[in-house]
Amino acid sequence: MTAPQTARAVDSSQAPRPRGAWLRRRRNAAALLWVIPALAMYATFELYPLTQTVRYSFYRWDGIGVATWSGFDNYVGVFTNAEQFASVVHAFVLIIFFTVIPVGLGLIAAAIIRDLRRGPFASVTQVVLFLPQVLPLAAAGIIWTWIYAPDGMFNGFLRAIGLGAITRDWLSDFDFALPAVGVIGSWVSLGFCTVLLLAGIGKIDPSLYEAARLDGANRVQEFFAVTLPGLRREIVVACSVTIIAALSSFDVIYVATNGGPGYQTLVPGLEIYHLTFTSQQVGSASALAVVLTVLILAVVIPLQRLGRRES
Repeated sequence: MTAPQTARAVDSSQAPRPRGAWLRRRRNAAALLWVIPALAMYATFELYPLTQTVRYSFYRWDGIGVATWSGFDNYVGVFTNAEQFASVVHAFVLIIFFTVIPVGLGLIAAAIIRDLRRGPFASVTQVVLFLPQVLPLAAAGIIWTWIYAPDGMFNGFLRAIGLGAITRDWLSDFDFALPAVGVIGSWVSLGFCTVLLLAGIGKIDPSLYEAARLDGANRVQEFFAVTLPGLRREIVVACSVTIIAALSSFDVIYVATNGGPGYQTLVPGLEIYHLTFTSQQVGSASALAVVLTVLILAVVIPLQRLGRRES
């Protein structure tokens, strides 16, 4: 290599890096500074409690004294203890009321409101349907406790239409308490599902509806051919949110039944509360919380993947 070539090689190796690379590093550093406070909060109030919960699940501990290693005994208890296992089963039963019914009715309601969108009652209908979502869940539980009371509105309605023979204290009945609580969940979730699905209908290309009408499709065929396929992602979001609400339900059931009668309406969130603060079985409560988290992830993650899949 000649001397000029060597000099050029040295100069090129010592040349400053492009200004664009320096600007990118600076932007990345600035972005990291914005993220660190939120990440610190998340680690402090989410990740650390989560790791501690997993750790406590392997111990027998009353929350005050010395913890004793118990291995997987607490996890075995989730599936062998009658109350804990029943709480998990009840949570999955509530998915029918928190998810299946509201999403199904929400699809129908959204389709009807779409047809009435230019009418005077469309906005009022949306507000009325969404109103339960605005109420605190504890308040919803209290309201429905009054409605379900022996002399409440629901029994009064049954007597008025000649069905007084089937009236009862619904929230104290061993056979009907869980469905009665589930109806509260349906009432709360319906408005959210309807508004979400209605927003999804708004983004569907109107030309698809026009093409379906030109092909001779009626309202029902139009719904299944255009509306339902176009709402797949919104349906996935609605199902994910309401399934999480069903599996982690606490407020409504705590106020309405506190898990009774017996443990007919007991759910994991309420059982975790009782184990921790009433029975001082922190290890068992932690194991149930970990199992509940795994179950939620096992249900929601496949749903999210389904929503991201291309049509």
